[in-house]
Amino acid sequence: GLGFNIVGGTDQQYIANDSSIYVSWIKKDGAAYLDGRLQEGDKILAINGKDLKNLRHKDAVELFRNAGYFVSLKIQRRLQPQNGPVGHRGDGESGGLPLAAILVPGLALAATAVWILLRYRQRM
Repeated sequence: GLGFNIVGGTDQQYIANDSSIYVSWIKKDGAAYLDGRLQEGDKILAINGKDLKNLRHKDAVELFRNAGYFVSLKIQRRLQPQNGPVGHRGDGESGGLPLAAILVPGLALAATAVWILLRYRQRM
């Protein structure tokens, strides 16, 4: 799967008077977690160009299940934390770091090591 759960829909509104689809949980080490861009609480506006407005929850789930290997999501970032299950894990585990928070320092360190190695080899 895509590595996350959704809530919402016309029949299961997560927020009163809002039938939008929201990310409720991101599976650690799942596709969405490893990509690092999607966050719990994000509103998903469309998947692969298909608008998610006015869909029942089960119909939205089917769109995600049949999305294919390459998935494009149009999202709206959560501005304020919501009450309820969004962002709540229940097991005391933190949400983890975005992939960029690990890759950027790692790449900087690798580039520095290569630069030092090249400078050292030139002096020999």
